[in-house]
Amino acid sequence: MATVTLGLVVNGRAVSLAVREGATLLEVLRDGCGITSVKDGCAPEGSCGACTVLVDGRAVVSCAQPAARFAGRHVTTQEGLGEERRALWAQSFVAAGASQCGFCSPGIVMKAEALLARTPEPSREEIARALAGNLCRCTGYIKIIDAIAMAAAAGRGAALPEVDRSGRVGARTARYEGEALALGDKPYINDMRLPGMLHGAIRWSDHPRARVLRIDTSKAEAYPGVVAVVTWKDVPGERTQGLLTRDWRQFVAEGEVTAYVGDVLAAVAATDRHAAREAARLIEVSYEVLPPVTDPLAALAPDAPRLHERGNVLSVSRIVRGDVDAALAGAAAVATETFTTQWIEHAFLEPESALAAPDGEGGLHVFSQGQGVWEDRRQVASLLGLPQAKVRVTQVSNGGAFGAKEDLNVQGHAALLALRTGRPVLLTLSREESLRFHPKRHPMILTYTVGCDPDGRLLAVRARIVGDTGAYASVGDKVLERAAGHACGAYRVPAVDIEAKAVYTNNPPAGAMRGFGSNQAQFAMEGMMDILAERVGLDGWEMRWRNALETGDVFGTGQRLGPGVGLKKTLLAVRDAYARARYAGIACGVKNTGVGNGIKEYGKAILRPEADGTVSLFHSWTEMGQGVHTVLQQIACQELDLPPERVRVVVDTMRELDTGQTTASRSTVLGGRAVIEAARKLRAELDGRRLEQLEGREFYGEVVVDWTHKPGHGPEGAATHFAYGWATQVVVLDDRGRIERVVAAHDVGKVINPTLLEGQIEGGIHMGLGHSLSEEFVLAGGVPVTTTLKSLNIIPPSGMPPVECIFVEEPQPEGPYGAKGVGEIALVPTAGAVAGALYRYDGIRRTRLPMKDSPAARAAAPKVGVQPRPREERAPTAGARPSAR
Repeated sequence: MATVTLGLVVNGRAVSLAVREGATLLEVLRDGCGITSVKDGCAPEGSCGACTVLVDGRAVVSCAQPAARFAGRHVTTQEGLGEERRALWAQSFVAAGASQCGFCSPGIVMKAEALLARTPEPSREEIARALAGNLCRCTGYIKIIDAIAMAAAAGRGAALPEVDRSGRVGARTARYEGEALALGDKPYINDMRLPGMLHGAIRWSDHPRARVLRIDTSKAEAYPGVVAVVTWKDVPGERTQGLLTRDWRQFVAEGEVTAYVGDVLAAVAATDRHAAREAARLIEVSYEVLPPVTDPLAALAPDAPRLHERGNVLSVSRIVRGDVDAALAGAAAVATETFTTQWIEHAFLEPESALAAPDGEGGLHVFSQGQGVWEDRRQVASLLGLPQAKVRVTQVSNGGAFGAKEDLNVQGHAALLALRTGRPVLLTLSREESLRFHPKRHPMILTYTVGCDPDGRLLAVRARIVGDTGAYASVGDKVLERAAGHACGAYRVPAVDIEAKAVYTNNPPAGAMRGFGSNQAQFAMEGMMDILAERVGLDGWEMRWRNALETGDVFGTGQRLGPGVGLKKTLLAVRDAYARARYAGIACGVKNTGVGNGIKEYGKAILRPEADGTVSLFHSWTEMGQGVHTVLQQIACQELDLPPERVRVVVDTMRELDTGQTTASRSTVLGGRAVIEAARKLRAELDGRRLEQLEGREFYGEVVVDWTHKPGHGPEGAATHFAYGWATQVVVLDDRGRIERVVAAHDVGKVINPTLLEGQIEGGIHMGLGHSLSEEFVLAGGVPVTTTLKSLNIIPPSGMPPVECIFVEEPQPEGPYGAKGVGEIALVPTAGAVAGALYRYDGIRRTRLPMKDSPAARAAAPKVGVQPRPREERAPTAGARPSAR
């Protein structure tokens, strides 16, 4: 490998390094200088901004720039800002709640530092425009702009807001590790280094469907720096893994047919990442290329190629209640419509990464960013043919997930390479590889027939839903089950006939993503509510009010709802905003808390006093920006009357706290109750003693939910979920059809931390607006066309409207202090509200996502291309819809 000598000044210190010819400035900073505050989120694309540094005072994305271009220049990273500036930025970000997962934060700080140097008093609009090249998937940018405005004011002598350090429930307590997140000091997996560590890389399938005839690794094995190459032949355990259905091959074997372009054929370990990746490219594969099946409707045809041994249908979920035919026959108004939703990429900022190290005793220690480290342990041990006790997994808080890191990603491949080489192996994907590999949001086709009486009260819903679950099951059966369960939305419907199918294709797998199937179904149901409201002469608010679920009503799954239904309070909270606006859309939403549907669920926690008077809090949930570490820390502080600096959080399989995946908006509810149980045991033992006197004793708390049922099973009215979140959102447009603001009223049960809660709602709405207007993961013949973050059309900071958050506290008996999950419901109503507002503006009924042809889309994400929409309804005219009566 050719090298060149590069001299430059980094954080005020002259350095001279031998670097690979063609290396980027990011590589030099991270690998040559050991500076990890600059993050690799998309190299060499340069679109996410996580690697932003200052070069001679100007903000530069270091991943897209050859290092040689900066010879002799002054490069400044977070570490070189000086303690006073670092403290300013840390306090501003913590006070505003500007960091969630934190992966984007250090790059944003550097961009903001450059902005304030040239514009000391920027407006919010100037700040938003300056951040155009920096992506945040968590926050919705509102609190980031707040933080930068705070720092700017402080630079002119204003005092920064005091950061709450009380740790009490209901307080704006600082995010756990918030300062380290803002400054890039908190390490993610790709920032970790171990002695003797190797780097891994993967050889992917070239075709979505092709028989693998031969895998030739000889050239890769001969490449300088390569230590090992592994294929299917080297797997000592079970090659096929999966969360619920074991059908995902971790390596595809010779003679087998690939399922999608993210299938792994081989993996390489080498002395550096560049050598590993170059060697992976040298692996030669011979194929018999077969035509891919990429349309779920075509996959359902009797003569379709059989993609899995079980056939092409992963699951069918049905919910039937009452006599739908009779109800529709007697309805005053009936409408039928088909809605379609798109593939969506999660676009978490931190690509997949895993570090595996031999423990010297025949086992492995795996550092995982996954959403369930006990599940990671089970699958890695199975792949390697090891007892689970031989695999320890430590959860490293990740740079965003949104559901995509539930499935095993590269943990198994890194572990196999570590087992084979006897050395630690770090395997991190590039952004293009990440887009190719991990599961997406299910695209769905949803055909609804809904009827109501003359007063607008719903009588019946019939829905047929087909979801493209892609190459492997992931959790597709549960996503379509959830779509079926939420198909009636937040409304009272006496007669229901729902069928939802998850169908295999040769597209990338579709799995968990924020909302988990409920988004798609409720976009369709909200559209039907608007259509029927118009038919019977009601406005959108009144139609929803007359049908809104209350305590004692029957939910779509057949569950009779107990206490904790605050939906009507959210409707009341937004009534005036909807009524006053000329162009406004309204939508309600419901999202289950907990997996439910008959699955036994747990919350588990351990509190251990330490010799220094602190308490270690061991729990099971993955911190991925949603704030679970902070919330559980606050609950422990509340119960033990401690400040937050005396509670340390740990997630590691060394203690058996398996509660499954961090999913279904359940970590606050189940984890919080378990912490309360553990804290009360500890408190009872204190009895006047100091914490230090209980050093090393472990106090265990557990909660079990074992009383839910699958829809249609169990007694009449039986619970399918132990709790629900409720919401109403209003989207208001200006006179040019642009989104002016969003009003979001959410029943959260109990506000644990207002700052974190606002951040979840604002970030969820940003994601929801993107799904509604601009975002789409585009495939052609099963092959990704959108191979960069930029091509996903995520709404930039300047396109994010103001959000008014209104919190209703209708206590949920199952939650800690009455709290409910809110991480997913934040974006459930958004698309329906956007569609309704656009219809009020231009009279076009939009039934397909994203709504790229709208003025709101063009204003929010200016680079969005207009695409034709074959299914549209214009403003009502006589006899407008043949399917409506």
